[in-house]
Amino acid sequence: MKLNLEIWRQEGPEAKGRFEKHTVEGLDGSMSILEMLDRLNEELVNSGQEQVTFESDCREGICGACGIQVSDTPHGPARNTPACHQRLREFKDGQTVRIEPFRAGSYPVLRDLMVNRHALDQILEAGGHVAINAGTAPDADAVPVGHETVEDALDFAACIGCGACVAACPNGSAHLYLGAKLTHLAMLPLPSQERTQRAKAMVDVAEENFGPCSNYGECAAVCPANIPLSAVAAVNKERLRATFKRKLAK
Repeated sequence: MKLNLEIWRQEGPEAKGRFEKHTVEGLDGSMSILEMLDRLNEELVNSGQEQVTFESDCREGICGACGIQVSDTPHGPARNTPACHQRLREFKDGQTVRIEPFRAGSYPVLRDLMVNRHALDQILEAGGHVAINAGTAPDADAVPVGHETVEDALDFAACIGCGACVAACPNGSAHLYLGAKLTHLAMLPLPSQERTQRAKAMVDVAEENFGPCSNYGECAAVCPANIPLSAVAAVNKERLRATFKRKLAK
């Protein structure tokens, strides 16, 4: 199998980027997009050229580090699949595939296909944690939580933080990511004690760094963790709840 690649090359954050054309042969449909990039880099190194910089870690669809834009789609053509699990069988022999970094104003390019997604980290730093003094760890069954509640919370907690939702959104919104974090923490007993201040802090940071949500739905289509679109509704819900709680407290 042969693919013609148009790869984004950019030496640094301030450098001017460009697309560079390469042809990679001897590929197999079972290979992932990242394995194809490995093959390309091997050829570049052997020919004395600079290899393409891209980010990856677990390659098991867990860490969220592998995000890239493939032919204008975050991660690649297969729905709800991370780039490390996107298979070359999705492409035709001889097809031209354009590979570039996530395109979002909040993700500045560091080099080639690698972007800085620290804006997502800032949302978590603002409130995506449990800061209350819980004292000695309670017994596992000391605070009963219903099975359905736990399952629902785990579904939202499955977000791997890849940031594809932002790259897919025409507005560059992080509402799917933010809503997933707010929802799963609000559903559990100990995290819910900080629900009001968490919502205000995380929403404020998200609005500073990302665009508004217009419910287009592209975010849910590319999310590798299958976070439902209903997560975006949690952002306004938690924001309004926090507003009324503060007014009642006064």
